[in-house]
Amino acid sequence: MPTVSSPPAIRLRRFVVAFATIISVGLVASACGFTVDEAAAEDSSAPATATADVSVMDPSVIHDIAVSFDEDAYDAMIDAYAATKDKEWIEATVMIDGVTYEQVGLRLKGNSSLRGLGDDRAGGASTVSADDPSGLPWLIRFDKYVEGQNHEGLYDVVIRSNNTETSLNEAVALDLLELAGLASQDAIAVAFSVNGSESTLRLAIEHPDDVWMDDNFADDGALYKAESTGDYSYRGDDPEAYDEVFDQEAGKDSEDLTPLIEFLDFINNADDATFNAELADHLDIESFATYLAMQDLIDNFDDINGPGNNSYLYFDSETEIFTVVAWDHNLAFGVRNNDGVGLRVAPGGGSADAPAGGPGGRQPNGAGLQPPAGGPPERQLPEEGIPAGGPGEQANVLVDRFLANPGFSALYDSALVELDASLYESGVAAEVLTTWASVLETSDLVTSDTIAEESGLVAAYFHSGG
Repeated sequence: MPTVSSPPAIRLRRFVVAFATIISVGLVASACGFTVDEAAAEDSSAPATATADVSVMDPSVIHDIAVSFDEDAYDAMIDAYAATKDKEWIEATVMIDGVTYEQVGLRLKGNSSLRGLGDDRAGGASTVSADDPSGLPWLIRFDKYVEGQNHEGLYDVVIRSNNTETSLNEAVALDLLELAGLASQDAIAVAFSVNGSESTLRLAIEHPDDVWMDDNFADDGALYKAESTGDYSYRGDDPEAYDEVFDQEAGKDSEDLTPLIEFLDFINNADDATFNAELADHLDIESFATYLAMQDLIDNFDDINGPGNNSYLYFDSETEIFTVVAWDHNLAFGVRNNDGVGLRVAPGGGSADAPAGGPGGRQPNGAGLQPPAGGPPERQLPEEGIPAGGPGEQANVLVDRFLANPGFSALYDSALVELDASLYESGVAAEVLTTWASVLETSDLVTSDTIAEESGLVAAYFHSGG
């Protein structure tokens, strides 16, 4: 049964340096609001931005990432994406915390967050602007053109998109996933600029690559990414049939889709008796139950069976068991894309226009954090009746078959209750939120009022029962 875990030693620094700032910050978290003691924040000893002697993934400071590239190359990349949706690489110079790297790879990162990109130049609708590259989601790869180039062992970093100004929803979600014992991604707040633009506050996170896989699992496994254009269906034993469905992101020294294809064959085609008896031989079922419970607790509809099909699958080559890895939490805690982009079915099973039974009656349409109607959302714990099918919105064969089994469903129910108590009722989640908010208060990239408002909307989810 899940409990709040101690972070792995390799990542313990996040909590050692981050929670130390709680002492200097006052928190009042309630259903109605969240406030930060601004005077205390101003007296904090934490610097406003990081310097070269600060660890790159130290979350207790705001880091600086400045990117520059050739405008013609950028325009060609945007044109290619608008025409084909291909995400082409361009060369860039990247300065991170005062250290400069040449010939760094840069490409767009995202799907629904890039909707209409390039169309805006012709007067079309778009959720982002091609004329503002500092607001786009990016994948930075230090060794794309220079073999072995890295920053403190960091080869890839993702600049995330978010419909909030603070990105507190995703930052908090990532920490809570780790505290629940799941593989997560380290995150830092960054002052991000492009070609000399004014800096804007962004969240940067680890990219699940070979280094990340080695830190969280083992270096001799394989990490497969579920693409937004795919699903968990079985499409035969030809690897080419999965080109737009899964991509092997790590462990490419032994690149092979065979284990993945065999897993998909099993979860789709095994009869019920075989599935129920042998699933534990193919999948870490306790981790998966925890994953499903956490996606529900952080209200992330865009999960493994959401419209983005967001997940990774890690394959342990020794045990031959898969683990579902959480990914993409910019829509956690009730955040929705602009005008419902990417939203096909609302929480609770209703349509986007008429949600049926969503937690707290939240309307999924509209950008940014939405205040729960009628106070904090109810947690919908098992004794209150989890709807059949669990937390997801799109059909996913693994989720559906897992929750249809009473024994597996009981693991999910137990995880939901225990994690609600250990993360929310205990006050741990509020401490995580306080820590992140205090870091943002050291900068003028976002106002104190905005931090307080968006913190309050996240904090509303920490209260059981409404």
